[in-house]
Formats: sequence, C-alpha cells, structure tokens
Amino acid sequence: MNTNSYPSITLSSEQLSGRIAVVTGASSGIGAATGKLLAMRGAKVALMARRKNLLDQLVTEITASGGAAFAFEVDVTNQASVDVAAQAVADKLGVVNLVVNNAGIMLPAPIVEGRTEDWVRMIDLNVTGAMRVIGAFVPVLIQAAGDGQPADLVNISSIAAQYVFPSFAVYSATKAAISHLSRHLRMELGPKDVRVSMIEPGIVATELQSHVTDPGTLDWLVSSKKTMDWLQPEDIAEAITFAVGLPKHVNLQQVTIMPTRQV
Repeated sequence: MNTNSYPSITLSSEQLSGRIAVVTGASSGIGAATGKLLAMRGAKVALMARRKNLLDQLVTEITASGGAAFAFEVDVTNQASVDVAAQAVADKLGVVNLVVNNAGIMLPAPIVEGRTEDWVRMIDLNVTGAMRVIGAFVPVLIQAAGDGQPADLVNISSIAAQYVFPSFAVYSATKAAISHLSRHLRMELGPKDVRVSMIEPGIVATELQSHVTDPGTLDWLVSSKKTMDWLQPEDIAEAITFAVGLPKHVNLQQVTIMPTRQV
C-alpha cells in the first residue's frame, strides 16, 4: 500500500495567496479573464496592456469582488515601456513570482499578398514582445524561486504552433517560436526551480478575430461558429490557474486546449 500523501489542490479563494502575478495583454480576452481568476484565487495581480482605460475598469471590477489588482500601461513592443513597468511593479508589489506572457495579435492572410507591415507587427508583438517580458521578469522569477517561493512563467501559444492552416503562415511561425522557446527555457530554468508552461489553445472567442481582414479566414470563422462551441477566455484562465496552483515540484509543461468539435 502506498502511504505517501499527495498535497490536495484547493480551488478556494486562498489557492494562490501570497503570489504576485504579472499578466500581459490583460485588457481583454484571455489576459483579462486570467487576471480576474488569479485575483479571485488570492494573488496580487499586475495587469499590463496598452489600453489603460480598460485596465482601470478591470481593476475596479476585481477590487469590488475583494481581489487585489493594479493597472500598468505597457507597450511590449517598446523596451523602455516594459522596463519602466517592471520597475513600477517591483516598487508597488515586490518580487514577482508568476508571469503570464499573453500579449499577441493575429493577422492572417495569404503570403502572396505580401502584407509586410502585418508580418512585422505579428513578429514584433508575438515574439519580440514576449521576449522583452521574459527578459524583464525571468531574473525576478529566479530570485523568487531562490527564496523558496513557487515561480512560474506561462507563455500563451496556440495550436497554430502545431497545425497547418491556410493563410496563417506568419502567425503560426510566431506561435511555433513561442512553443519551442518555452521548451528551451524550461531546460534552462527548471534546474533553478522556475516552472515554464506553454498553453496552446484552439479557437477562443477573443478580440483576435476582430482584427482579421482576410476574406477566406473570415468565412471560416463564421462557418466554424455554426459547427462548434468556441472556447471562452475563462476556459483558458482555469487551465492556467490550475497549472500554477500545483505543488511547486510539478510542472505542467504543455497544455493543448481544444473545443471539443474542433479537429
């Protein structure tokens, strides 16, 4: 008989008590839902995005429900903006031990259209922007882990990192970069007790779809809504919160989340 006891996972409001979290892309969608749920579970949350007015509204909603959240206007495509925000979070909240690297954009189109400005936007935000956040906060996560705290870097990727979709070549390449980057970072940071997780959702009902202008992709999106229930941002937030709430010796490295009917 195995007499070893395994720590139970509680989903109470105290689950993440003592955690200090940063969530990028927090003004809507997955970022907003994750910020709300982390705060509900007891974390102090630094919400980061460009749209400060939406962040302020979210802070009001979270604090009214008894959570702790703070808004930081950040453009992750600007190194100085990220550096200033990282210092502001340190001054306001202390040592960050949880980062959800979520900011991103999706602008699919056939490659022959040569939408170079869209390619640059996706690469700069989805890849370089994510790296700016990693560069700013990984040393802090290592510090937190060294102090005996759980420490997590969660990178939001996509099933586009694994699958092949028409018109998604550049977007998919950016997400493949994030997924493979996460695998490498786990090898570097795991021995320092920093967990690295990548979340690869299927189609989620967020603002990303509102940025799409490619007619073929728009037709597919309309059609898919008739044949499947899309994931909701709250579904992804639940998975993230579960992963970072596990005992600190457990690293849920890769989570692929799909609508049941999406193939």
